[in-house]
Amino acid sequence: MQWYDLLRLDHFRAFSSYWEIPAQEETAKNGKWIHGPGTDFFNVLKADIGKLPFVAEDLGDIDEDVYDLRDSFKFPGMKVLQFAFGDNMPKSDYVPHHHKQNAFVYTGTHDNNTTLGWYRTDADSTSKKNIKNYTGLKLSDKNVNKVFIKLALASVCKTAIIPMQDLLDLDETSRMNTPAADTDNWAWRLTHKQLKKLPVKRLHKWNIIFDRA
Repeated sequence: MQWYDLLRLDHFRAFSSYWEIPAQEETAKNGKWIHGPGTDFFNVLKADIGKLPFVAEDLGDIDEDVYDLRDSFKFPGMKVLQFAFGDNMPKSDYVPHHHKQNAFVYTGTHDNNTTLGWYRTDADSTSKKNIKNYTGLKLSDKNVNKVFIKLALASVCKTAIIPMQDLLDLDETSRMNTPAADTDNWAWRLTHKQLKKLPVKRLHKWNIIFDRA
């Protein structure tokens, strides 16, 4: 905390419970769920540093115990728009009408494809149809980033995170990380030339419209 105002706790669910695998096993199949450090851990931290400046990465295989632990310390969770428009869209925790103020909204994270790449190579026909029905807009490669960025900024979540690749309309070749892949990860770099192409005026206008200025 000497370096940062806020920290994201990656794989937050492991503070509630985690999958333990015997050292001699060659795969993860023969493991079991073990209770994590839970409230005891965070109470010790709270006693030491006071208010806990954490964001919980509450993504993946999550149960109510994880949410209860997150909420008991009032940690903001994460809402990722790329996860919002599947078969369960009306009830999805990630769709904007279910967002909560104490959360961070993302178009996508460092583990996702860029939004343009996701739309072009990952999103299925159901997701594309649901986005169209939800926004009333016909999406294409040309406007999907603008639509998702506006959805994020319009969310009630207290903080909106827009990856640089989405601001620059970059495709799947600029993906930051593909989980479980052992090559070509963390290789993307932002250039000075790209910085000059940021849509600063548009972002300023949208931040004013959605009361984030």
